[in-house]
Formats: sequence, C-alpha cells, structure tokens
Amino acid sequence: MKKAVKIVGIEAGVVLLLAVLLILTLTVTEYRPADREALQIDQGTETKTLAPGAELNVVSWNVGYGALGDNADFFMDGGKMVQSADQNRVTENLLGIRSTLTELQPDLCFLQEVDINSDRSWHTDERSVLAAALPGASSVFAPNYRVLYVPYPVPPIGHVDAGLLTLSSLPLSSAERIQLPCPFSWPVRLGQLKRCLLVSRLPLEGTDKELVAVNFHLEAYDDGSGKAAQTEMLADFLTAEVEKGNYVIAGGDFNQVISGMDPAWQHARAGLWMPGVLDVSEFGDVLSAIMPDNGPTCRSLDQPLAGADLSTFQFYLIDGFIVSNNVQMNLLETDDRGFLCADHNPVRLQVTLMP
Repeated sequence: MKKAVKIVGIEAGVVLLLAVLLILTLTVTEYRPADREALQIDQGTETKTLAPGAELNVVSWNVGYGALGDNADFFMDGGKMVQSADQNRVTENLLGIRSTLTELQPDLCFLQEVDINSDRSWHTDERSVLAAALPGASSVFAPNYRVLYVPYPVPPIGHVDAGLLTLSSLPLSSAERIQLPCPFSWPVRLGQLKRCLLVSRLPLEGTDKELVAVNFHLEAYDDGSGKAAQTEMLADFLTAEVEKGNYVIAGGDFNQVISGMDPAWQHARAGLWMPGVLDVSEFGDVLSAIMPDNGPTCRSLDQPLAGADLSTFQFYLIDGFIVSNNVQMNLLETDDRGFLCADHNPVRLQVTLMP
C-alpha cells in the first residue's frame, strides 16, 4: 500500500511539474503586441487610383481558418470536434473560398480567421492561398492569435498562428495594427486571442483625405464586457477618423447582432452560443453599423450542417460593416454559399464615396 501511494504521489508530482513548466513556457512566449504597430504591406501591381465619387465593391468574410466547412462542429459551441478537417478538406475549403473571392472580385476584402501556421489547419499558409484569388491586389496581415501551444481540450488545439487579412485592388499608403482590450486575465489569457483592428489607408486623388479601411473580429467567448470595450474602442477610433474628414469603411465579424434587427433565425436554441447585442447608438450620427437582412451570415457549430434538419438548425446574423455618413450604400447582402467551405457566408457591400 505504501509503495502504491508513493507511485501515485510521484505521478501526481510529475503531472504538476509538467503543468507548471507549460504555464511558465506559455508565459515567457506569450504574444504581447504593442498598442499600435506598423504593418508590412505586400504591394500589388494594380495601378488604379481612388477619388471621391468612386464606387467600390467590398466583401467581408470570416473564413473559419479553412477547417469549418459543412462537415464540422466545434467544441466551444457545443460540438465535439477540435481538429475539424483533415488536410484534404482544408485544401478543398480554401480553394472553394478562393474561387468565390475570384468570382466576386471585390475592390476591398476583409478576411478573418486566416491561419498562417497552425496545427488546426495543417500548417497551411492560408494568407498566400487566399491572396491568389485577386492577382495584382495588395495585401496586409495582422496577427491576432499566436500561441505556442493551446493545451486544451483533449486532444488539444495545439500551436496557433492566425490573424486578419485585408486585400485591396487599390494601392495602400500605410497599414497599422491597433490592439483591442483583452477581457481575460492570466493564466487564461495565455491561450486566448489578442484581438485587434487592421487599419489600412488608401489615398484619395485630388485631396489630402483618405479612405480608412478597417478589418475587425470582436470577442466571442467572453461575459460581454470584452465585446463592449472593444466596440467602444472601435467606435471611438472610427469617429476620430470621420472628424478628420476621412471616409471610413470597416468590416468584419461583430459576434453581435445589431439592435432592432430580429430575423427568425436569430432565436437561439437553449444551450447554444448566443451573440451579444450591439447598440447602434454607440456610433452616433456620423457612422452607421449595418448588416444584411436577406439571409444569415453565420451558422451554429453545435453540429455539422451536412445532413442536419435545416428547419431547426440555428443560424445567426453577426457579420457586417460600419460606414461613415459620406459613404453612400448602394447594396448590402449576404452572399449565400450554403456554408459549404466556412461557417460564415461572405457579406457584400457596394458603396459610393460621396464627393
């Protein structure tokens, strides 16, 4: 009995030691971005110029790191999967996403959840795969999820290196990463995203004003305080740009539904993930938060979509745009792709920059 107790004690001590070493390693290697960082732009070959009066086609799409096609569920949303796609399926999803972007031919494209070196997507550099959808376009990447090893659940998520990707058929003059508030404290923070704004600036011919294009992906799994703080910071930043006389187009995944919008598919079933509610009054009179009303932009990951009963399946409306009042909206729609390649649909926006 004493020998058995001793063996159990040794094993427990080894496990504890390994846990401590892991936490120390993750603490030392934690991604700690500055509040503001200049980003490198991969300038394309397009030579088109932009001026007031121009019309633009914009797409925002959370691409689910190429691994959340219609076959997938996800453990954080009530499903079972962690590694939700084999390498062939990741490749298939990415090629489908790229084909859609080539078809849509946006002037500006905001992509979220783009992996560049993660276990969950077989270390595929999705940045280069997706940038190839728009030959000649400029691209810029902002990391928001860099963790040496995420040790949960079982099997664990593992190594993650991911972020936001903006593609532009128009030359970019500069790009910047702006850190958003993180609602998590140590040690939970070690395995969480460090969410940010990817701010790209496009010069306007004949004026010293700019088009400020902002790609974002706000908090998903917090108690609501993170979404609120991040939304407030986003609103403050965009308002300051409008006050300078600039044009503003921001697009991304709010993980919130706009107040006053109540489509039938928004009514979540008990026990499923629920989006927050975005109070549009936060954006004042100079900005408009907008989402399409023709169809859902996101689906639940509590179960695979393929083969499911769609009459009871949970869908959401959580992706959209924020535009300044000098940007005229001509079209806003969910481009329904059946969630075949990602758990979100692309959202399309056509606008005119008012002279």
